[in-house]
Amino acid sequence: MEKLIELYRKKLSSINMDFIRSEESLINWNARLVCIRGARGVGKTTLLLQHIKKDFENNYSKALYVSLDNIYFSDNSLIDLASDFIRRGGTHLFLDEVHKMTDWSAILKNLYDDYPELHIAFTGSSLLEILNARADLSRRALVYEMQGLSFREYIAIKTGQNFPVLPLNDIISKNEDISASIASKIKPFEYFETYLKTGYYPFFLEGEEDYYSRLNEIINMILEIELPVLRNLGVAYVPKIKKLLAVIGKSAPFVPNVSELASKIEVSRQTLILYFKYLEDSKLHTQIFKETRGLSALEKPDKILLENTNLMYFLSGESTDIGNVRETFVLNQLKKSHEVLFSEVSDFFVDKKYTFEIGGRNKKRKQIQNVENSYIVADNIEYGTDRRIPIWLFGFLY
Repeated sequence: MEKLIELYRKKLSSINMDFIRSEESLINWNARLVCIRGARGVGKTTLLLQHIKKDFENNYSKALYVSLDNIYFSDNSLIDLASDFIRRGGTHLFLDEVHKMTDWSAILKNLYDDYPELHIAFTGSSLLEILNARADLSRRALVYEMQGLSFREYIAIKTGQNFPVLPLNDIISKNEDISASIASKIKPFEYFETYLKTGYYPFFLEGEEDYYSRLNEIINMILEIELPVLRNLGVAYVPKIKKLLAVIGKSAPFVPNVSELASKIEVSRQTLILYFKYLEDSKLHTQIFKETRGLSALEKPDKILLENTNLMYFLSGESTDIGNVRETFVLNQLKKSHEVLFSEVSDFFVDKKYTFEIGGRNKKRKQIQNVENSYIVADNIEYGTDRRIPIWLFGFLY
């Protein structure tokens, strides 16, 4: 255990506190069991360590951070570690990469039941593995979803300007004043294109030259290891799924012909729809439907977009469709806190109230002019007007 404590202190000493993501203040760290799930590379480890450094600065011995992929756990159990930690006066255990440990969900359940004085926060990058375990832990754990950086957070890292999170209602009703206020301090389009290409995952801070190599590793891990092991995806289908993702990125946007695609990939129609669900669970793409789905519903999606614009540029390069990029950005920033549905008359129907049509600076309102609560979300404009909202402003939703 001493080596784990030494490693934990070493990590704390090197963690940067200049920028802390807004999730840190939204999580109920006093809950006895907290789950932070999110795709690889979105900053879960950094968030845990920053919280420890901020809240336990005067007594680091009360907390312990460990990654369950540490070789220590090849010969030692997590239960023994927790028991020893509590005997030493520890109260808060932070566990990273929990999916690396066999039977981790059962072990956490036992720790929760047997040690009521212990607070546990855990993360996992295998979203499919975390989903598998939710039934065991659903009554015990508070679950938080962590996305990649918003455009607002990216600007904060790049410029030091920490603008507040904006509610959607304010973006709609006050966009003229808000956009003018922000644009008086920074030039949004100085950063917007780079964010769309290489700004979603915080590991851009470790070197932008190998950013796409890291992204490739994430995609390969999901497609070549997690989906075959956790969802029984045939290995022979992996190259075809990669091609499918590239097609989604290039399309304008992608409206799936399920029967035709199933024939090309040589699977049944229902199996392909199941694959769509797996890719969504893995945070590789997002499905849009006309109506709200039940949690277990498997239906043909009305539209599919990649989960974020960085994936689009990596998979499709400069052939990426700009209209698709705009829609993907808006959807990605909205879906964290809002319900986004397919619309017959526009691009998105949000919270069953707002209609958004997304386009370039010259996009007209003709097709939505008679639709209540309808707005143009326009690219390449710095300032908003009554019914025209700058697209970059949606990057301030979280």
